[in-house]
Amino acid sequence: MSIKKYVKFATKSFALPNVCVRLRELLDCPRSSAEDIGNLISIDPSLTAKVLRLANSSLFRFPSQIESVSKAINVIGGEALYNLVISETASTAFKCFDSELIDLKQHWHASVYSGMLAKHLAMSTNAKVIERFFVMGILQNLSELVVAKRSPELYQQYLDSDKSLLPYQRQKQLFGFTFAHCSGIILESWNLPIGLFYPITHVNDVARQSSDREIGVLALSNRIAVRQLDKENHSDIELFTSEIANTVSLDMEMVSNATDYAERETVKIAALIR
Repeated sequence: MSIKKYVKFATKSFALPNVCVRLRELLDCPRSSAEDIGNLISIDPSLTAKVLRLANSSLFRFPSQIESVSKAINVIGGEALYNLVISETASTAFKCFDSELIDLKQHWHASVYSGMLAKHLAMSTNAKVIERFFVMGILQNLSELVVAKRSPELYQQYLDSDKSLLPYQRQKQLFGFTFAHCSGIILESWNLPIGLFYPITHVNDVARQSSDREIGVLALSNRIAVRQLDKENHSDIELFTSEIANTVSLDMEMVSNATDYAERETVKIAALIR
């Protein structure tokens, strides 16, 4: 099946909640205020509670309590708030594509772990809007659920394929595309910002890893996640390929710090969103 058919299946099966669309419109409108945005989020008490819990979590580590959405906007910024809303929406999307072939709890944990790695590495490189990297880490394997749901027999072949190859290599070999590439196109079709879908779409493109720092950071976090989550097959994976090293000026101590952070915080953050 072509990548276009999986994207079509995903977009027909799940649409972004209206609050995501309206929030994006308000953030892009120069006349909107923090009060306007706060009023929009506050319509949904459950979303409000989750956003405030996340704003007060270890994702931000602010010294004082954030007690309202408007304060969250003033303290963390509108884009960070948008990324929190998209993160919360992601858990709903994951459940929409639940499959018997995938342990959803384990998949969610791995996705949040990748997001925490990406966020910490991005922070170490002084990237802008670092929460965006957390969202990218979560969403990049969304299409794995889509593929498993739409083509269970083919996905089973993927599970049984040669695990000495890296996951993206196995995906490319069997499907003709990587899960990240498919996820990026799905996110683009949902009209998410280019700063979210572009790095995901091209994360396995070695040429772009060598020229685009954001893609390099995301690619590095993926390799770390593979090493940490599949030690049986990939404990010796090369982290700093020549392409990644060309754009990401980090060292193994920073990688160790990111790993420690992700392992310490993932369970707490995953529980807050779900």
